[in-house]
Amino acid sequence: MTVIPHRANLLQDRNQLHQFLLNCQQSLTEKDRTKIVSISQEIYPLDPLAVLQEISEPCQRHFYFEKRNPIAGKSFAIAALDSAIHLTVAGTERFALAQTFIRSTLANTITIGAERLPFSGPHFFCSFAFFDENIAANSYFPPATIFLPKWQITRQKDSCILVANAVIEKDININSIAENIWQTFDKIEFRKYPKLTTDLNTSISLKQIPVNDASQFKTSVKSALELIASKYFSKIVLSQAINVISQTPFSLIDSLNNLRLSYPDCYVFSTSNGKGQTFIGASPERLISIHNNQLLTDALAGSAPRGKTEAGDAKLAQGLLESEKDIREHQVVIDFIVDRLSKLGITPNFSPVPRLLQLSNIQHLWTPITAQIPPDIHLLKILAQLHPTPAVAGVPRDIALEQIRRCESCDRSLYAAPLGWIDRRGNGEFAVGIRSALIDGDRAILYAGAGIVAGSEPEKELAEIQLKLQPLLNALV
Repeated sequence: MTVIPHRANLLQDRNQLHQFLLNCQQSLTEKDRTKIVSISQEIYPLDPLAVLQEISEPCQRHFYFEKRNPIAGKSFAIAALDSAIHLTVAGTERFALAQTFIRSTLANTITIGAERLPFSGPHFFCSFAFFDENIAANSYFPPATIFLPKWQITRQKDSCILVANAVIEKDININSIAENIWQTFDKIEFRKYPKLTTDLNTSISLKQIPVNDASQFKTSVKSALELIASKYFSKIVLSQAINVISQTPFSLIDSLNNLRLSYPDCYVFSTSNGKGQTFIGASPERLISIHNNQLLTDALAGSAPRGKTEAGDAKLAQGLLESEKDIREHQVVIDFIVDRLSKLGITPNFSPVPRLLQLSNIQHLWTPITAQIPPDIHLLKILAQLHPTPAVAGVPRDIALEQIRRCESCDRSLYAAPLGWIDRRGNGEFAVGIRSALIDGDRAILYAGAGIVAGSEPEKELAEIQLKLQPLLNALV
């Protein structure tokens, strides 16, 4: 990847922008007929979600990713709009193929502008389905999608960086490319954006239709417990999906805004397929974060509701911390992550005592795991080892996955799968797509799951799933 020294206000000088793009085109050869230019510029702070609302089109891919952490001072929000270049693949090598695509694209990219600022330069936005092959004929998302957006806007504290990415070819009309970049930049920076407000759906009517009813789910749990007793596997995560129908099309932006205001401790995300369907959610689970070769991942398993009073909440929390069944389920996830990282030559660090991750309606046993990553190990190589963890699949993993295929009637698609971004330096962050929904006009499919281990009770597991579905049910408008 070629880095060109900063030129001030490149996106604010039409002639300079045109000349730069023309120079890039004229440098192309018969052997090297395509280049990608990535232009970064700091702008006045904007809300990326408001930009997504105003600029994005239903026929375009988009990706939205936000994590609020005001106490640690690490809040950020990213909106990626439209696709400059993309890859969709399937199969067991999908993570490796995605890594190759990113590396080859970066080798062909010229980066210019405020490239030293956080979130500057090209970022790749990725969604990987739960399974590496789609079985359902009507799957809305491929097993892997990686795209470099035409526009990316990121806000971190009071800093806002805008990135424009464009493909330059020998026979392309540079005047047209320059004018489109100029007009879109002007639209993003100088448009007046309405302030987004919360609008929880207390007054709208949603029709709920279970994909598989409660009795079917409890039967699946009982069958799983019999297989656990026979030592066929020791844990399986079974999901439940419900169809939700609204009288009017769902508002993507209002629903996302509700999620980020109601669940500030979660990753709020949205990714579209460019064909009208969007996958959104508010996930408490980080699968992997790498920054300057420092890895952070979460073991998140074992759940309990929140109490209605302070005393009741404390009692439920203490019960979770002392629950033999939940601690055993949690330890399985820790052991899996440690084993997978160790096989890559990575030494993980973590506390032997789990902590509590307390959300507004549910609390989980939580163990953050950290490690120093060698520079030659790519984030996607680690991701391929970690997905899916026992927190969303089971143990042994391959046997649990086969059983999930057999007993779940709804295609998981992006549910419980990795969604996130990777930058040109190998930094990146991925959440697990739980507490999520597929939105298609006035219809939505909501997903949640529960880990089944020895000692699980069908009624309690169903109640846990219904509790996990509430964030999306309350936020959709």
